[in-house]
Amino acid sequence: MGKQFDRIDEAHEAFIARQRIFFTASAADGTRVNLSPRGTDAFRVLGPNAVAYLDRTGSGNETAAHLLADGRLTVMFCALEGAPRILRLYGRGEVLPRHGVPYRTLLAEAFGGDEPRGARQIVRLAVDLVQTSCGFGVPLFDFAGERDSLDRWANAKTDEEIEAYRKLKNTRSLDGLPTGPVEEI
Repeated sequence: MGKQFDRIDEAHEAFIARQRIFFTASAADGTRVNLSPRGTDAFRVLGPNAVAYLDRTGSGNETAAHLLADGRLTVMFCALEGAPRILRLYGRGEVLPRHGVPYRTLLAEAFGGDEPRGARQIVRLAVDLVQTSCGFGVPLFDFAGERDSLDRWANAKTDEEIEAYRKLKNTRSLDGLPTGPVEEI
């Protein structure tokens, strides 16, 4: 049976630290629901009611558009090895554009200033509900390793080519919502 908490406790944080993947879910009124998998190497617990992840350039930018329009975001972790468990973080998210002071500050404080090539923004979530559930239906998987495809893609591009790609692919959602100022992506 699921349990609800008003904050991330030490056991939740330890569970998050053991995971290799998380999923984000967002939507705005009248839009498609976006669900995206992400590697936990870019995820940080900032406190009992705050988390963030470093977001890299991708084929779309749905989460940014949904957060700008609506603000709701859910983050889900599920144990793919070990004891079964699902943990969801619910709250209001915001995008910190790469060229902004809040981005630079959080990058230094939470990520040691390490900015991978192709980083475009940090997504920060103010957590208002933590929910755990059994995860009995989640299959077991063995972790084989990280993919290097995104690194290879970003390293093969110049800064100008990455910016041009963002302007082409990351300024509007699938449903036509703006993702934020292009020069701040």
